[in-house]
Amino acid sequence: MPLTCSLVERRSFATARKLWPDAEILCASDPREFADYLRSIGDEMLVLDMLVGDLQRVIEYPKLGFAVEQEAPEDVHAAYESLIRDGFTSRLITS
Repeated sequence: MPLTCSLVERRSFATARKLWPDAEILCASDPREFADYLRSIGDEMLVLDMLVGDLQRVIEYPKLGFAVEQEAPEDVHAAYESLIRDGFTSRLITS
């Protein structure tokens, strides 16, 4: 499955829309297969920790006024909660 928009891009887009609501924001990256992305990082567990941390920020930053809100499907929220229960928490922000 190609990665069409990374979570980091989603956070960047949401932050830019918050700061410059009237600007046209474009995000782009090199399309690649998820397996290729994993190989490029070299640490599958780190990638999962990064994905969980970035999704948390997509969810939480709008509440803090840092970004615009973005919808995440229920299955994405379910996977997020499951990964947290499984211990992928090293990149989470804590209060």
